[in-house]
Parts: sequence; structure tokens; C-alpha cells
Amino acid sequence: MTLRRQIATAVAAISVLVAVAVGLLVHQAMIRQHVDQARTSALTALDSALAGYGRGEVVGRSTAVDDPALPTALRELAAGGRHGTLLAADPQGESMWAAGAVRDGVLSVRIDFGQDRQAIADLDRIILLTVVAAVFTTVLVGVLVADRISRRLRTAATAARGIAAGGTDTRIGELVDGKDEVADLAAAVDLMSRTLHRRLADEQRFTADVAHELRTPLTGLVTAAELLPPGRPTELVRNRVQALRGLVEDLLEVSRLDADAEAPELSAVPLERAVRRTVSLTGLDVTVEVAADLRVRTDLRRLDRILGNLILNAHRHGTGPVHLHVDGRRITVRDHGPGYPDDLLRHGPQRFRTNAPERGRGHGLGLTIATGHTRVIGATLTLTNHPTGGALATLTLPPD
Repeated sequence: MTLRRQIATAVAAISVLVAVAVGLLVHQAMIRQHVDQARTSALTALDSALAGYGRGEVVGRSTAVDDPALPTALRELAAGGRHGTLLAADPQGESMWAAGAVRDGVLSVRIDFGQDRQAIADLDRIILLTVVAAVFTTVLVGVLVADRISRRLRTAATAARGIAAGGTDTRIGELVDGKDEVADLAAAVDLMSRTLHRRLADEQRFTADVAHELRTPLTGLVTAAELLPPGRPTELVRNRVQALRGLVEDLLEVSRLDADAEAPELSAVPLERAVRRTVSLTGLDVTVEVAADLRVRTDLRRLDRILGNLILNAHRHGTGPVHLHVDGRRITVRDHGPGYPDDLLRHGPQRFRTNAPERGRGHGLGLTIATGHTRVIGATLTLTNHPTGGALATLTLPPD
């Protein structure tokens, strides 16, 4: 149940309970008031009738001696020498009786209670209508208030999800008005967003600065390695220098992707030809299967980078054979190794983490770069494990 429904339900329940309680109290008070008034009138009439009877005056129409309709309980009370009243139903309706003893029997006075009962019934209808109107109005106001709170919370939640998706420049405070707890929550989320944005910017700046600073000495290392005399030590040095050069280039690429400074250069290319070209550029053993070929509009250089990194990751961290399958705009790369670790499947690729020793060693930038280029060309990259084993990467290109 949503927060709006919870608040509306709670307001409705409380309104009904309060209205019913107030209605019952008013109903009981009105009954007591009418009964007391009828009892007072009956006793006054009885006293007047007793005084007149004692002077020998004729008994009135509503007064009688030993009236057969007089309730037995009241008759016995009066016969004992006491005065009393009783509200009772009779063939003529509902009446308030008052009775007292006289020398010839029991003198009783009957006052019709029908009009009082009708007045009580009319009041009950008014109370019912008032209760319904009050409950409806209260529930309506509660729904409006709950809707406003719910709408502001939904706005804050949408903005928070945008922040979680990478939009750390999103601010909730300008979307959520007021000075209540929701506004306090929005201010706290904005503070968190600003802090996160600043830290991410510092991290991106640090990564770019480190990569740029390493580029100059790295160029000197590459030049010096080329001047070394041939031999096994020289080969090892050149190999490590090239690995370091690749890492620096990857760091620079990651920093550009993080800064959202990349724009795709789109062109129409036959997908099968582009995929086979990428496979040939990697120089790795990959089985290519094409179920349906299309001519797609995409950035060929970035497509090469995405597929090349996926193929390299499959060979470096998985086990052969590696299969690449093309089915329209859907391209899958599968190996037969231990598969992606659970942490990667839950949180996605993370730089400088390969997530599991059994997936091999590396600096963990390949999938990060592939994900970044996928975002630039508007495609979707999904990392899963195949049901029969092995890692499965699925690249879905956007429609033209």
C-alpha cells in the first residue's frame, strides 16, 4: 500500500471513529434530555391531578384511576405509597407514565412520547448526514494532504534514483517546496549529492592528471626501450613498457568517458563485416556466428573498442572456446570459463577490480571502458552467466 493510501485510510478510519463516537454521544444526550423533560412533565401533571382529585375535581382525559393500560411495575410501585414514572410502549404508541396512590386505587397520568421519539429520529438523521459529510470532507482533505506529501516524496525519490544513476548534479531542493520534514530530507539528499559530485569530480580529475603526468615519462621509457640492445632482458622491458603504456591510455580513456566529453561519430555499416573486422584486429581465436545481418548506424571505432574489450576479457579471464553471435542488433560474446562473479553481476564493472581470482588477473578497466562506450553510442550492455556455464555479454545496438 502506498503512503498516500495509508494516510488516507488512517484519516478515514479516525474520522469514522470520531464521528460515530460524537454521534452516539449526541444521540444519547438527546434521548436523555427528552426523557427527562417528559418525566418532569408527567410528574408535574401527576401532582396537579392528585391535588385536584383530593378536592373532588373531575379527572382529566390523560388521567385515570386504575387505568388498565398502566404498566404493572409502576402500578405496584404506586400501590406501595410511592410516586414514580416509567417510559413504556402501549397500544397507542410510546408513553411516559406517572402514577401515585389515592384512596380509591392508583391515579395515573399518561403523556404521549411519540412526538419526542419523532424529534429524536429527525435528530438522528441530521447526525447521520453530518457524520457522512464530516467524514467525506475529512477524508478528502486527508487525501489531498497525503497526495501532496506523496507527490513530493516521489519527486525526491525520482531525483535520488537519478543521482544513483550518475546524475550527481541533480538537486531535489528546487523540486520540493515547503519547510517540513520532506524539505529537510531533500536538503540532506542535496548535500549528499553535492558531496558525492565533488568527490567524483576530484577522482576523475586525479585519474586524468595521473594519466597525463605519466604520459611524458612513459614516452621517454618507450624511446629508451627501443634503444636497448637486442636480447631477452630488452624484450621483457619493452613488454612491460607497452603494458604500462596501455594502462595509461586506458586511464585517459576512462577519464574522458567519466567526464561525458565523448560524442559518437555515426555512420551506416554492415554489422557482420564490422564484427569480423573487429575479431581479425584482436588476433584472437573467436568463433563467429551470424543468424541475421543488418546495416546499422553506429560509431565503428567505439563498436570495435566494445567488442574488442569483451573478446579480450573472455580470453584473459575465461576459458575457450569463445563464441561471438550476431542476431540483428543483438551481439553476444560467450566464453566457457567460471563466469562473472556475483559482485560484478550485482554492481557492474568496477575499475581496478577483476572481482574474482578465478577470472584471472588484470587492472579491471576493459569492461569499464566497454560500458562507457556503450553509453556513448546509446546501446545496452548486459553481463550475465550462461545457464550451462561461462560468462555471457550481450550488446544490444539502438534502433536507427
